[in-house]
Amino acid sequence: MKREDFTINTIIGPRSSVSGEVDSGGFTRVDGSLRGNLRAQGRVIVGSGARMRSGISGTSVTIGGVVAGNVLASERVTILSSAVVLGDIITRRIRADEGCIIHGKVVVCQDDAKWDQAVGEYRDAQGVKSALADGKHGKG
Repeated sequence: MKREDFTINTIIGPRSSVSGEVDSGGFTRVDGSLRGNLRAQGRVIVGSGARMRSGISGTSVTIGGVVAGNVLASERVTILSSAVVLGDIITRRIRADEGCIIHGKVVVCQDDAKWDQAVGEYRDAQGVKSALADGKHGKG
């Protein structure tokens, strides 16, 4: 059994604002503002004061703030009562507290084959969106 590392590798603190892609090697906490995708190799915690316009991927994602973007978590997603999620959620397990707001599709896959299929479809869709966005800006 793998022991979970609770050392926070990346913090975006209150009153901090980050614009751009964030790749984190482990546990990540966001209490400020992030505009750009967050890809973490570990847990992600989005504090109640956080405002994110980004997709999130990690092993376990807990959301207490506002996230406008899709969430992909290989283990579980927890949506706290103070949270607003405007996007799709793909995970193996989910807990949504009373009072939270989720506006999007929720896909829960406990079977490995269904998980692999859902993640593949999600990544394919992200690739298409990225290619279309690059074309609009003359990068492709």
